[in-house]
Amino acid sequence: MRKIEHLGIAVKNLETSNELFEKLLGSAPYKEEEVVSEGVKTSFFKNGPNKIELLESITTDGPIAKFLEKKGEGVHHVAFEVEDIVKEIARLKSEGFAILNETPKKGADNKWVAFVHPKTSNGVLVELCQEITSQDL
Repeated sequence: MRKIEHLGIAVKNLETSNELFEKLLGSAPYKEEEVVSEGVKTSFFKNGPNKIELLESITTDGPIAKFLEKKGEGVHHVAFEVEDIVKEIARLKSEGFAILNETPKKGADNKWVAFVHPKTSNGVLVELCQEITSQDL
């Protein structure tokens, strides 16, 4: 794993939370998008080399909706940048980690993503991220 790619924060209302984080960080989000496969609308903020992803559920039964119902707004996941997501999934599986999606899928911010189940990572949902390149398409 190369570095922390971003922190994901579950929010009830993306517009309201964008205003709050814009005041907090002193800059507007650099990107907003909908990821239908995950049932979310997202926005990304940059703060120096760090990124924060805000996630609002667009479905009543998606992972963010369930998280908000159970835990309320707050840190949802930590994402790590990886060089080769397929190899990293295999490595983590060999180390005993449970992978939620063993085949990487397209996520937000032009990334391939896969998730490590929190039951095998001290209660933390871990996201693996690899930049999608033109040769991947």
